Amino acid sequence: MNVLVLSAEDVARLLPMPDCIGVMRDALAALARGQALVPLRMVMRMPDASGFLGLMPGYIAPDGQVAGALGMKAVSVFPGNASRGIDTHQGAVLLFEADTGRLAALMDGATITAIRTAAVSGVATDMLARDDAAELAILGAGVQARTHLEAIAVVRRLRRARVWSRNPEHARALVDEQRSKFQFPLEATSTAEAAVREADIIATVTASPEPVLQHAWLEPGAHINAVGSSIPGTRELDTATVAAARLFVDRRESALSEAGDVLIPIREGAIKPDHIVAELGEVIIGKDRGRRSRAELTLFKSLGLSVEDVASAAFIAKRAREAGVGQTVAM
Repeated sequence: MNVLVLSAEDVARLLPMPDCIGVMRDALAALARGQALVPLRMVMRMPDASGFLGLMPGYIAPDGQVAGALGMKAVSVFPGNASRGIDTHQGAVLLFEADTGRLAALMDGATITAIRTAAVSGVATDMLARDDAAELAILGAGVQARTHLEAIAVVRRLRRARVWSRNPEHARALVDEQRSKFQFPLEATSTAEAAVREADIIATVTASPEPVLQHAWLEPGAHINAVGSSIPGTRELDTATVAAARLFVDRRESALSEAGDVLIPIREGAIKPDHIVAELGEVIIGKDRGRRSRAELTLFKSLGLSVEDVASAAFIAKRAREAGVGQTVAM
């Protein structure tokens, strides 16, 4: 059995952001149509609470336009890595032949996660933000801040972007690194409020266990992508923001099991589970209309799904074989 092995550099080259946004749109639409299997991730937490290891299997059924895909991501999340200069998310994606179950490819999972997570936010922004939204605020300055800047710039013509981080040096470093890549002004702010004021698109991509975004700062008609928190006990948004927003998720079952941004307001009695309006895929296929007015506050709570990893891996493997990229290892 020959297995294709792809490095982080290979993945980044084969999965450009505009293409990944299209792949994510198709994958979430397949999920909404009942053409995908996405079990809840299995999570093993470290005894000292320093991090966790998650296993995420997924399957997309073949149809006339999309080939079937079967795979799994093993991902570790160690928030303390940020202080060591190491990505907080590490892992690998395994792609299997959908008809035989044989291992077909092994590829860097951290790079897939970085790109596809932002690409899903790009889809959400395209579907839910106002058409003329042009002021972006990013709270956080890590890997996801970089990829979200790229993804949102693909789907909206930005006029300005502001970045805030709990570590001001990180925000300044991101701005200095990224400024030349975009035609709009990019600046670091000293407070989260300064970044968010006047923004009509906000992405929260921090490792903060406590809210970094307050409802009082938000402009009418803003759209929020809440990405950084992925466990029940942490959140980036205050309860007032979640309660005031028209709430969309990648998957209801996941959000009601894992998303602190949703579960904590439910425990506080501020919202009920039916506060979730729709899954993003349901908006894509037209089952839900998404935004209803210019003044409405929309919120997409992202957790990340295995179907996104599997779809990305299948796209990458196909391109790699066409281009002769990667190494083939006999197993």
